[in-house]
Amino acid sequence: MKAADVMATNVITVGPEDRVAEVAQVLVSNRISAVPVVDDTGKIVGVVSEGDLIRRVESGTEHRRAWWLDLVASRADLAAEYVKERGPRARDVMTGKVVTVSPDTDLAEIANLLEAHTIKRVPVVEDGKLVGIVSRANLIQALAALHSQLPAATTTDDALLRDKVLNRLRSESWTPMLLNVIVKDGRIGLWGFVRSEEERNAARVAAETADGIRPVDDNLIVMRAGLMGA
Repeated sequence: MKAADVMATNVITVGPEDRVAEVAQVLVSNRISAVPVVDDTGKIVGVVSEGDLIRRVESGTEHRRAWWLDLVASRADLAAEYVKERGPRARDVMTGKVVTVSPDTDLAEIANLLEAHTIKRVPVVEDGKLVGIVSRANLIQALAALHSQLPAATTTDDALLRDKVLNRLRSESWTPMLLNVIVKDGRIGLWGFVRSEEERNAARVAAETADGIRPVDDNLIVMRAGLMGA
């Protein structure tokens, strides 16, 4: 399986000029630990993670070192730290060197990248544009799909079937952002979070009827009110 087979395509992003407080709210509202920073052309220019925001002057968590440590630190390091702790916008705090993969990258290679760089997710880029994200959770979802006992309804190509289900879900106004589809050997698996049982049932029906009538492995989790944002 490749990145295109498991990646989440409804990617939550922020812009370089978005304020840090707004970025923090995006992370909290969507229950994610990092968010890509994308410019007006759709190009990914950085990532803001929880680690980029834990040292902030507003929350009183900025670095406080002995005076002699400041003397031995380089001026460039001190300047960069100042911007990281006090910069008002995403571009001030983001990590600019982003590890990315293509839609055709094998899952084994992605797992190696996540492990080697100690990261939880990797953006998927095609022709310079962000097209999806593969997280550790997506890899686990793919593993679970391999052992699913649901029978395949037909021999329809997995990638084509996944596109049909995703397109059906994207066309509906109620579809939540934190929802992913994994298809293996014609078996459809729904993963992620929804706000209500009604959303869960609607997602199941949309997937079941996207290409004829197919059985769906429903792994969706209904979140309590207030935990997913508006």
